Amino acid sequence: MSRNNYSIGIVLIAVAIVLLFGKLGVFHFLGAMLWPLFILIPGVLLHLFYFNRVLPSVVLVPGGMLIIYALMFFFCNLFGWNSMSFLWPGFIFGIAVGLYELYMFDRQSERGLLTASIVLAVIAAAFLGLMLLFKIGIYLLALLLVLAGVFMIIRKPRAW
Repeated sequence: MSRNNYSIGIVLIAVAIVLLFGKLGVFHFLGAMLWPLFILIPGVLLHLFYFNRVLPSVVLVPGGMLIIYALMFFFCNLFGWNSMSFLWPGFIFGIAVGLYELYMFDRQSERGLLTASIVLAVIAAAFLGLMLLFKIGIYLLALLLVLAGVFMIIRKPRAW
């Protein structure tokens, strides 16, 4: 009978700890911060299934996309969802990564996949550069003006 009491006591303590964690918001915090794992894990599993020769190479396209998107969502969870205003080209980049993986690991892939992935990656990089320029462009302009002013002050005049 005493073994049964120990088991019931351990179960009661575990239930109490779970209830306290729930009341303190631990599960809500973990759910709010770690939900991109539900996107990352299928992407990783698709890669594992391909590399273990369970699924064909076509699964690398959605696998690569899911991994990139999950990383973007983790970034937004950590630094705020207003980051998505300049991270949205990552959705295009995810497609580029998936196509590039298909080109790299499929022996019968055409060269058009490489071209498409490079074009999409360049488009994504251009859009990201534009978004960053719009977001921090004024700071870059101010920095350039300060550097130009310091250069003009420090340099030796040739002749006045």
